[in-house]
Amino acid sequence: MQLNPAQARAVSYLDGPLLVLAGAGSGKTRVIIRKIRHLLRQGLAAETIFAVTFTNRAAREMRDRLREEAGDSAQAVSISTFHRLGLRILRENPRGCGRKSGFSILDGSDVDSLLRALLRQQLGDAAEPALLKEESRLAASLISRWKNEGLTPAEALSQARSSGERGSAALYEAYEARLIASNAVDFDDLIVLPARLLHSDGTWRATWQARVRYLLVDEYQDTNGAQYQLLRALVGQRGAFTVVGDDDQSIYAWRGARPENLRDLAQDYPTLEVVKLEENYRSRQSILRAANALIAHNDHLFEKRLWSQRGAGEPLRVVSVEDEEAEAERIAAELAADRVARKSAWGDYAVIYRSNHQVRRLELCLQGLRIPYRISGGGSFFDRSEVRDALAYLRVLLNLSDDMAFLRIVNVPRRQLGATALAALTRAAATTGSALFPVIGSPHAEVLGAALPRFERFKAHITSARDALRREPPAAVLRSLLETVDYEGYLRSQEKDDRSRAAARWQNVELLLAAIDRRTGEGDAPEDVLRSLMLDDGNDKEPSDTEVQLLTLHASKGLEFPHVWLMGMEEGLLPHRNSLEDRAVAEERRLAYVGLTRAGDSLAMTVARKRRQRGTLLESAPSRFLEEIPAELLKWEGLEPPTAEQQAAQAERGVSALRALLDG
Repeated sequence: MQLNPAQARAVSYLDGPLLVLAGAGSGKTRVIIRKIRHLLRQGLAAETIFAVTFTNRAAREMRDRLREEAGDSAQAVSISTFHRLGLRILRENPRGCGRKSGFSILDGSDVDSLLRALLRQQLGDAAEPALLKEESRLAASLISRWKNEGLTPAEALSQARSSGERGSAALYEAYEARLIASNAVDFDDLIVLPARLLHSDGTWRATWQARVRYLLVDEYQDTNGAQYQLLRALVGQRGAFTVVGDDDQSIYAWRGARPENLRDLAQDYPTLEVVKLEENYRSRQSILRAANALIAHNDHLFEKRLWSQRGAGEPLRVVSVEDEEAEAERIAAELAADRVARKSAWGDYAVIYRSNHQVRRLELCLQGLRIPYRISGGGSFFDRSEVRDALAYLRVLLNLSDDMAFLRIVNVPRRQLGATALAALTRAAATTGSALFPVIGSPHAEVLGAALPRFERFKAHITSARDALRREPPAAVLRSLLETVDYEGYLRSQEKDDRSRAAARWQNVELLLAAIDRRTGEGDAPEDVLRSLMLDDGNDKEPSDTEVQLLTLHASKGLEFPHVWLMGMEEGLLPHRNSLEDRAVAEERRLAYVGLTRAGDSLAMTVARKRRQRGTLLESAPSRFLEEIPAELLKWEGLEPPTAEQQAAQAERGVSALRALLDG
């Protein structure tokens, strides 16, 4: 496909740092691929070109499209997520990052378990589980935010503004000490540790800057502080880079994204060239006019307006319904009728919503009409307990210091090693600053008393399997170990009333073993295979042509559909009531903008006159965002558009009712 003038300018510009402001549906991936091809034609070696993005799906799409356009000449181009690039840097110099080779990667569940254990030490064993859950959630959020900003525990403590933050900063320090003792990192460390290494070590910085002769960054508006530090360390003052982003689609502040990185980029690189991609290839003009009008209410560092040659299109529908039950019935019925009328595929339709709870009634209606659907962002394959158990066994085989993996499997299958025995082991480890596994068999193991033989049998299984790893492939060793401990029998005991479910769970283990075997056969070391699996999110499947897609606004980003329903355009849902309290309406407006711009040909939005909140039916007010869209672009069904005074009064009644409910 021929490039338009703005796209061609973005592809050909090589005179310095470049920011491509790529509006929704403006062909940004095409620009990135064509730019890589252009760099290759200019004589740049493929192995010196690096492209980074945020999801495995986006990286896979880039690789596939580059292979189609550039063939074998582009095979050595590095296309990865930020986290996989960070892992590559960390793997080459773990000691420079405070770790040893063979380090483990903790997932979110591991982090939560570790934080709860540390909090239990602080608060005492009598601490209520609900309190531990809430405190660990808050601490995890703060620690992740501090890491995303590149802050050490000491720096976090110096910036703490409350006793709660000071407590979390102290917990951060203890958490980091346990990570180091366990020779482990969390996902945030995969960015912040390489960024610190390259910042502090001139030799390694020079090494990587020599490797990265040109860097391309996709979805730049989603970068956090640590990712920006990593970017700067890789490109240096030479600034041979292209970043592609859209500040209007910055919707991840809750996980550390900083739209202001766009501003910082312009300040840190004064010669920055800016190219705007404003022609949209996805949507009808009516949809784009509405999206432009909506997002114009946000402040902008760079102004842009999307436009399309696809024709005017129909007005956007605003469908007013009585309540969420009527909403679900209306959407399901219209999906069925519209598909027949248009002779479309089910995959042409998406229903998008702000929060997962909104979709429950719709699922029942879709099932009743036998409409096939898929919920994006559902549970990952790697979230299944049997898969996590098997991976934990492999983690311990490869890293005896991995305490979180050890604690997961030491009593799975059951070995009569309960809380008392594990508490004794933990105390013994604490006296020496050791990880848990090495205590077994040491002089300090005497405190384990009657539990010691059971710990020793577990240790013997692990030691024997570690010896076998020197001779046999990791998948074969792991299978043998799981058979030795009779893990399949354990699954059957867990599913006494459903043998088919037990068989299905063991089949998941078989799938994992096959994946390990395949990746090992490609030449990867066992440690690298494990780390690669830990970075798989399991939710990167492309939307299916045979299923209606149900997905949150956050999950919808980057996708497009001919026909979209946007559920719940109401105050308290979009914008979400939590954002009203935090005065984060600008990001909620960007979320609505993302929802609008997913649609190609038709867009319908629902407004319920009443919606249930915590079991009580409350009046709802149409979202303020509907008022920000020109009236001539909206077609109201079932209700006349409210005046500003009516909307304000209705919103106040809803807020008062919600406040009374919460106070009660």
